[in-house]
This record gives sequence, structure tokens and C-alpha cells, in this order.
Amino acid sequence: MKDTPLPHTRLLLVDDEKGFVDVLTNRLGRRGINAVKAYSGAEALRALREARFDVMVLDLKMEDMDGIEVLKIVRKMAPDLPVIILTGHGSRTAAEDGMTLGAFDYLTKPCELNELMEKISLARQAKTNRTEK
Repeated sequence: MKDTPLPHTRLLLVDDEKGFVDVLTNRLGRRGINAVKAYSGAEALRALREARFDVMVLDLKMEDMDGIEVLKIVRKMAPDLPVIILTGHGSRTAAEDGMTLGAFDYLTKPCELNELMEKISLARQAKTNRTEK
């Protein structure tokens, strides 16, 4: 396993597909990312109230709250938090709507782990650059 450029990254992973979240959390953890799980929009918002994160990965299609709704609230709670949207079912339009609302980027599920790692790295670097100015 190669070294990761993301040591000590705190990531909030939000998706209502529990198995997907659990597997991805483990895979990210092996690469040095501390991923906190949230299985719903409401859980994600609670986690944001309790801790600081470097990046959020947010699914668009969830049972309790849709990802766009969560993103709107996140923009008010943590305006500098980069959010990477995960979308499935060819829902590119919804992902583009998220970009309009301030998401950092989006990926279509299923995505390659290396591609996700790259987006997380870019998002974290963008946040670091903004806070250093």
C-alpha cells in the first residue's frame, strides 16, 4: 500500500447504504483517513454540530433528507467545508445542482477508490489554501 497524501484527514461520510459506508470507511482508514460515518442527513448534521471535519462526502439520494437539502444546511453551518457529492442512477443534473449550491465536486457511484482519494486530497488542499489566506 502506498503512502497517502492525506494524513489525519477527518472526513464525514454520509450515505444511507450502511454496507457501502462501512466498507468505504474501512478502506479509507487503511489509507490514513479518519472517516466518521453518518447513515442519514440528520446524523450528518448532528456530527457537524459535534466535531470539525476537513471534507464531507455526501450521497444525494437518501431516505430521510435528500443530499441537496443537507448541502444547503451544511453551507450555513460550515461554509468552508468542502463537500464531494456522490450520485448514482445517472443523476448528473442533481449533482450539477449541488455544484451550483457550493459543492466542491461530484462523483458517480460506484466510483474508484483512487478517484475518490484524489478528490478528497484536492478538497482538503483547497480548504487549507482558503484558511491560510
